[in-house]
Amino acid sequence: MELQRLLLLIIVTSVETLIVLQKREPIFHFIHLSCLIIFLTLKSCFFSNPTQVYLVDFSCLKPPSSCIVPFSKFLGNASKFESFDKESLAFMAKVLASSGHGQETYLPPALHHIPPLSHHQESIEEVHMVLFPIMDDLLAKTNLSPQEIDILIVNCSGFCPSPSFASIVINKYSMRSDVKSYSLSGMGCSASALAIDLAKNLLKVHKNSYAVVLSTEILSTGWYAGHEQPKLILNCVFRMGSAAILLTNKKQEKMNSKYELFLTLRTQKAFDDRAYLSTIREEDSNGKLGVTIKRDILEVAGELLRWNVMVLGSSILPFLEKFRYGVSVIRKRYIDKSTEIYVPNFKTVIEHFCLPTSGRQLVSELAKGLKLGDREMEAALMTLHRFGNQSSSSLWYELAYLEAKQRVKKGDRVWQLGMGTGPKCTSLVWKCIRPMDEDESKKGPWADSIHQYPLAAADR
Repeated sequence: MELQRLLLLIIVTSVETLIVLQKREPIFHFIHLSCLIIFLTLKSCFFSNPTQVYLVDFSCLKPPSSCIVPFSKFLGNASKFESFDKESLAFMAKVLASSGHGQETYLPPALHHIPPLSHHQESIEEVHMVLFPIMDDLLAKTNLSPQEIDILIVNCSGFCPSPSFASIVINKYSMRSDVKSYSLSGMGCSASALAIDLAKNLLKVHKNSYAVVLSTEILSTGWYAGHEQPKLILNCVFRMGSAAILLTNKKQEKMNSKYELFLTLRTQKAFDDRAYLSTIREEDSNGKLGVTIKRDILEVAGELLRWNVMVLGSSILPFLEKFRYGVSVIRKRYIDKSTEIYVPNFKTVIEHFCLPTSGRQLVSELAKGLKLGDREMEAALMTLHRFGNQSSSSLWYELAYLEAKQRVKKGDRVWQLGMGTGPKCTSLVWKCIRPMDEDESKKGPWADSIHQYPLAAADR
């Protein structure tokens, strides 16, 4: 779009210059400007009317207290599993201590058993446990009937049942026969943001529609019972969570909606072997399946974020920030290679940030790279402490945190940044339409704990 605008400016300037140099009559200026005005009017009326997508509301799961797993219980149960030796237990204790988790995160009932239950039936029961309550809550909050849903997207990376997730939900709620359903698997922690991008594109085609996105991760199938330390990390950091999001392109729903989708952006580095293999599911030497997380994951994440941020910045940053960045790049390349490239100030256009909750160290590194402070990291770090890493649904617990704190005001922009295996990175930028009232802010997953946050650095 910027190239089109630049090209239009060059053409208009060239024509005007030609008219002046040839000393044409004033009528030629009038004709030229009239044609330009007519062209811009037609363009705005017929070609520049993109479909607006609104976020009506969303719901996040608050698991039952029986699923709480403090560190002592986690390690105590793990010590009774024959599959773990002393080195494995010591390593998991070290991961938990540095994870940024609190003592009240949740694991599904199947993983409270000794040994854990990882059969298909337990996973299906976990699906029902994490998806149905949030779907019920979303329908109740929005006064929506399942028959009114036109598009359904469900994402879960590690578990892919047949019938699919979408079919399970359609069967439960007796949805219409023509509902457009999609199940996304293997997309990692960025899957929820990817699902929103998919829903946006579908809503461009299917007018006057409602779309529901359900995001979760089924943990009972992902438990690793081996000795390889890179595969033990996910046992320690992944926790229960799910979110349901209602989107629409109906103009009459704008006043009832919380947010308007301002921008989506997807980038990935699956073409690069090192990045592709940085996080991968594979068998260990004993044939046990697990997810290997390589040591260079932070470096890969930094490279992935850099490309996404560069493209995003060109779309939303003010001219002065773009100019400073461009000058710094030129200076480093051609004048002084020792100078650092200027990091644009995204706080000039974004008021709130929802960063990936993949770990305290990753949150800190991402914030450092974007030059964000404690205030901008707060939603991610507090979500990580209270609920752990909930994979793709964590972004919605962060947004719920900001709402519970009543920080999101009308006109504010919220940046949700999803990063997952592949690796891939997806940015969502929302604009607040309707701020949350006091009653709304007291509901949701943070209702009974928001007064305890934010924690001091020492407590974290």
